[in-house]
Amino acid sequence: MDFEVRAVARHVPMSAQKVRLVIDQVRGMNADQALDRLTFMPQAAAKPVYKLISSAIANAEENYGLARDDLYVAEIYADEGPTRRWRRFGARGRFKPILKRSSHITVILIEYEYENV
Repeated sequence: MDFEVRAVARHVPMSAQKVRLVIDQVRGMNADQALDRLTFMPQAAAKPVYKLISSAIANAEENYGLARDDLYVAEIYADEGPTRRWRRFGARGRFKPILKRSSHITVILIEYEYENV
């Protein structure tokens, strides 16, 4: 049976561009290998991605009874979330906007298909 397990982290306080650098490293990997790789990545975005993949694995095991070893990261992407804007006043009466970006991260895990030959 072909189950698709989805987990979403919304409003992660980090730009989607920074998150994409991390998720590109784990796309298509076995779920456990992806967690191992994320553990040793120095980027700050690795922590929320790690938590998200862990959550998706837990959902697969608890809700669908899937084996952890059979799961792989089929899709993972980061979309832009809302941008919080605020102002900072510069010299000569100027205005310097500060953009606090956020992102929504989605991961889809799928079970490996084994052929009975």
